[in-house]
Amino acid sequence: MNRNGVFLVALWSTTLTSGCALVAPHYSPALENVQRLKDAAMQPAKVGNFTSTPGKGNTNPISIRGSSLNSPYEGSYAKYLAQALEQELSLAGKLSPDAQMEFSGALQKNDISVPPMGSASGDLAARFVITRGGQTRYDQVKAIHDEWDSSFVGAIAIPRAQERYPIMVQKLLSELFTDPVFLQAVK
Repeated sequence: MNRNGVFLVALWSTTLTSGCALVAPHYSPALENVQRLKDAAMQPAKVGNFTSTPGKGNTNPISIRGSSLNSPYEGSYAKYLAQALEQELSLAGKLSPDAQMEFSGALQKNDISVPPMGSASGDLAARFVITRGGQTRYDQVKAIHDEWDSSFVGAIAIPRAQERYPIMVQKLLSELFTDPVFLQAVK
């Protein structure tokens, strides 16, 4: 196939994948995160309300080369984060609906960039608040920047970005679970 033919195939595949509404994969807990929670001298906890702070870089849905990436949890990325936290606490045996300690927070940054050339990247930031008995024990913002190989071809680049979202959330929760201040607050 000549150079023009390759370009036309790439353009055609990009056209086919642009403008589509996609759904991010359901969250899959990270074994390392679950083990960190198991190892922590942590009191049982419940997951309360997570919201999304409006602003630049905190988009819903996320736009990836003209396609929309939506959350599978009621279309809310704040609910995605709450669901992820709930799953990891549950697998670690630390989740209890009657717990005195409660996690809440606000998603502040939620963005993926997939340029036609070079690496793709994603940014997440969230404020995590932990209360116990009405008193705030932890209130900090955690953030991650993630990069991965991309492709000029949209039919490759867009699914890669879609599949990367749960990994970004795992990394964000890892930032929380490895924070010494967090570990002290949950005792």
